[in-house]
Amino acid sequence: MTFGVFIHRSDSIYDDSPAERYQFPPQYLGRVQACVGDWIVYYEPVKVPGTRGYFAVAKVQQVIPDPGAPGMYLAIIEEGSYLDFPNPVSFNGPDGLIERGLYNESGAISGRAQSAVRPLSASDFNRIVELGLADRTDLLPRIGEAEPASLVQDARSPFLYEQERERVLSLTSRPLRDRVFRSVVLKAYDERCAITGLKLINGGGRAEVEAAHIRPVERNGPDTIQNGLALSGTVHWMFDRGLISLSDDLDIMISRQVNDRAGIEGLVNKAGRALAPLRAADRPHPHFLAWHRDNCFKQ
Repeated sequence: MTFGVFIHRSDSIYDDSPAERYQFPPQYLGRVQACVGDWIVYYEPVKVPGTRGYFAVAKVQQVIPDPGAPGMYLAIIEEGSYLDFPNPVSFNGPDGLIERGLYNESGAISGRAQSAVRPLSASDFNRIVELGLADRTDLLPRIGEAEPASLVQDARSPFLYEQERERVLSLTSRPLRDRVFRSVVLKAYDERCAITGLKLINGGGRAEVEAAHIRPVERNGPDTIQNGLALSGTVHWMFDRGLISLSDDLDIMISRQVNDRAGIEGLVNKAGRALAPLRAADRPHPHFLAWHRDNCFKQ
């Protein structure tokens, strides 16, 4: 098993869904198989406008032939492992490449940098994830204490491949994932409730808005931004109980079972459509919206 880098772009010709699967041609089969049971980092190429660089982490569960595309393969992502970085990491840092394994013996950038799938050293993996998950924002929970920023259990200790590899298990920590998911979603929506359109900051400088999963974690929903909405507390409650939902075009749907339709309509922004994230690629995925309508929304 080994860490790896998977290159992905939102306009890819491949049938990727980063939180669920990664499609690739046979020439990368060996490299992807080496990552089974281990963590990989997703990377968006420099040539992509507004590139995020290294933007997420996930764990590869298995590799299978793609049943819908002969000759292609799918890396199946372990359920619940995908996590967007609140701080996308640039290819280049102040001291050179963040992924230092891409330097060749002469100190130049190796041709490996062009590979869609490549191995990643433990030290490079830890460096990228630490930078990506660092808590640099003020988007803290409205109640309770903030979760420590570091991925590892003891941020002062160096990452040693032989002795401390198990620390990556911290990536599955629910408190850490909740903190990161909140940061990513609120940043995407500019701290504004997608339904009401309101952006409220309390006296402590914290946003009075919550990060809601469209498909809940307990119902196998991933911690991906495309499965998230920024919602005020009351709206979040209504959404979770199926009193409101969204169409694929983000039209706001109100259940016929509500007892105060006029009151709810008064909360909804005048356009009657949920606000979209600042970045088009972060829009709620129709797959998750359909799940909410089919499993939560009270028609």
